Amino acid sequence: MYARCFKPLCDFIGALLGLIILSPVYLIVAVLVRVKLGSPILFKQERPGKNERVFRLFKFRTMTDARDESGVLLPDAVRLTGFGKFLRSTSLDELPELFNILRGEMSFIGPRPLLVTYLPYYSEREKIRHAVRPGLTGLAQVSGRNYLNWDDRMAKDVEYVEQLGVAMDIKVIAKTVGTVFGQRDSVAADTNAAEGNFAQIRRERLEKTGRLEP
Repeated sequence: MYARCFKPLCDFIGALLGLIILSPVYLIVAVLVRVKLGSPILFKQERPGKNERVFRLFKFRTMTDARDESGVLLPDAVRLTGFGKFLRSTSLDELPELFNILRGEMSFIGPRPLLVTYLPYYSEREKIRHAVRPGLTGLAQVSGRNYLNWDDRMAKDVEYVEQLGVAMDIKVIAKTVGTVFGQRDSVAADTNAAEGNFAQIRRERLEKTGRLEP
């Protein structure tokens, strides 16, 4: 009952109130992003949601479009500015995801939506993470954020789904507050710097062992 009815209702009401209350913050961040990083203001990317249904995720952009002489984008570490790092460390870049929650594509709490290209590399057990709507924050993020390896992150996502309930969501919310305001975790300059590319790691494991599980 909680997962089917109460949680979605709370998500909708919370996202609507959040968008109204935080509208001045949205405006300020949007202007700063436009001035410091250029346009477009929003970063949009397709991600798999509940039942692996693909949706478009919204975030404030945190990197410039700096390119080399050949027109190729420079590495993430070069394009991520101090302002971009600030947005990530404070999670302000995640604010536009409230629109995803309002549209029913995401929840406040759940496994983080990862790349579509990762879909073929989940084990059968790890696919459970897509049985619920992805979240703005999740158990894996508050259990180590950039420091957990992929196997541990997937295990935390499965744990969340299997123990989904009021107590679990309260636990994640409490830890999220501590993580955001305490800023206990560093922000990776490169999106794959902390844990490596999931698809590449799993492909190499398949080649060596013939299995996705560790």
